[in-house]
Amino acid sequence: MNLSIDHKSPIPLHVQVEELLREMIQLPEYKSGKLLPKEVDLAKELGISRNTLRQATNKLVYEGLLHRKKGVGTKVVKHVDSKAKNWISFTQEMKAKGIKVVNYNINLTWEEPPEEVRNFFMVDRGTKVLKMERLRGGEDGPFVFFISYFHPRIGLTGREDFSKPLYEILRNQFSVIAKLSKEEISARSADLPLSKMLDMDKGDPILKRTRFVYDPGNRPIEYNVGYYRGDSIVYSVESERDQNV
Repeated sequence: MNLSIDHKSPIPLHVQVEELLREMIQLPEYKSGKLLPKEVDLAKELGISRNTLRQATNKLVYEGLLHRKKGVGTKVVKHVDSKAKNWISFTQEMKAKGIKVVNYNINLTWEEPPEEVRNFFMVDRGTKVLKMERLRGGEDGPFVFFISYFHPRIGLTGREDFSKPLYEILRNQFSVIAKLSKEEISARSADLPLSKMLDMDKGDPILKRTRFVYDPGNRPIEYNVGYYRGDSIVYSVESERDQNV
């Protein structure tokens, strides 16, 4: 790609650079994760100041198209879409996006859950349930940390192969079908443990998604919390208006 701008054009330099960057991020090598050229090198090649380049880059960062990490560089954001109308599992979401799921860590423990989980499961204090923590992502690195609690009614032992899709395990081995998911979405900043796990800076934005999963009989089966890197997910909601209202 020819990296150049017209210094004699009446179009402001930062606008020209912005358009150039938009063209660059459509190239396969950058869409697949390659870092953009270093700021100092690109500014020199284009014959502009770093402030002009930064002005254009900031626009794309603000739009969620680029992610800039201090000391590392700038790269194209890989968006993971989640459509609320047709609920699918994380593995299905990734498969639809052409992303191979990698489990970077799976940790299983039996413990008494927090009060909000006990209330959801309607179990007494002192009841221990299976808790699973999973650090997951694509081949280029982790971007989500999941914590799941499972209702003891299911019969999970903790010896299951959780590298396989979760809801397939529940259906095939325990005849439990995940039918309904009610969700709560919120934003927060990454604390130190999350920032280390997800390779972020402390204080970077995190999307927290809490799922309340039910079987066809409307009985609770899973309480799940996912912490997503802010640059890894776009949450889309499709709504249809009732014409009679």
